[in-house]
Amino acid sequence: MIRNKLKKLAVVGTAFFALEAAAVDFSGKTIEIVVPFSPGGATFVSAKFLEPYLEKHLPGNPDINVVDRPGGGSILGANWFEKNAKSDGTTILFTTSSTANPFVLGKKGVEYRLADYRIAYSHPFSAVAYTSPGTGIKTAKDVKNSKQPLVYGGIAAAASDLPGLLSFEVLGLDVKSVLGFKGRGPARLAFAQGETNLDYQFTPVYLTQVVPSVAEGKAVPLWTGGAVDSEGKLRKRDPIAPELPSVYEVHKQLYGKEPSGIKWQAFEAIASVTYAYGLTAYMHPDTSQDILDVFAKAANDINNDPAFQAESKKVTNGARLSAGPETEKAIKGALKPSPEVKKYLVDLLTSKFGVKF
Repeated sequence: MIRNKLKKLAVVGTAFFALEAAAVDFSGKTIEIVVPFSPGGATFVSAKFLEPYLEKHLPGNPDINVVDRPGGGSILGANWFEKNAKSDGTTILFTTSSTANPFVLGKKGVEYRLADYRIAYSHPFSAVAYTSPGTGIKTAKDVKNSKQPLVYGGIAAAASDLPGLLSFEVLGLDVKSVLGFKGRGPARLAFAQGETNLDYQFTPVYLTQVVPSVAEGKAVPLWTGGAVDSEGKLRKRDPIAPELPSVYEVHKQLYGKEPSGIKWQAFEAIASVTYAYGLTAYMHPDTSQDILDVFAKAANDINNDPAFQAESKKVTNGARLSAGPETEKAIKGALKPSPEVKKYLVDLLTSKFGVKF
């Protein structure tokens, strides 16, 4: 009898959820997705990729308008969102750890309250490091024997470049980092023009725009950030690019032992957040739960859409959207590193990269 009552309650709960979801209707409305970077980077590419699927699966089939607001390593666009976002589900901040890291570290100029925002959905991705053939590097094991000084181009040290910069620390590489690019697109162009010879691109851009350069012999893939294993450690090869070793694996190749210590702890903390929930859609703190439920349902419907599955295979090698209370809980929890890791990060960014807090 108790089991039957539970079944009835489950059915009633499902019906209630459906009614709540049905009450949200975006008919005739425009949802503005703010990307705080220039067009051409992974965030903008992913936002445009998801645009038609959100229009298809959100109730009322709203128009999705992806707007780029670059500047300040994503801080300017996020600050704009803080001042202008609406709580009715029609304004979304779609961004990466370029926005999360400055908030977590207390960087000067941050006005947005990221930890207070609601989470609409997340699109995971990874990152691939690659170099120029002119370095003479053929695989990751050769990285300490480059024929040329290694020069990396990025946006900002406290932005989504941070896990890449931390990977250089973990692997003991002497890399000159040229920062200040307005997005990963311009950074990739600098690599193509020979101004830099070491680059990190997130997988939506790597798979669609860098892989052709690899095929033409103009780029040499090295490693990925890796993937979290069953123990929550960043030790696995990334399933998006399983042919490449992870940073963890490269360290073992170079030094004959697994990485450890504060450098690895910092990389693991920042990289896990960056790659597991790399592209996250944030909403105004006062966004109602029924709106979030609608987006969670849309994310599930998108994942089950055959067209999305086919296209996603090309763009992110099949990465699926995540949404709902567990995703929100994980992301908000990830915005709180340990005091030891935070101190190391602040000291490194201040002393080596001149970041002001």
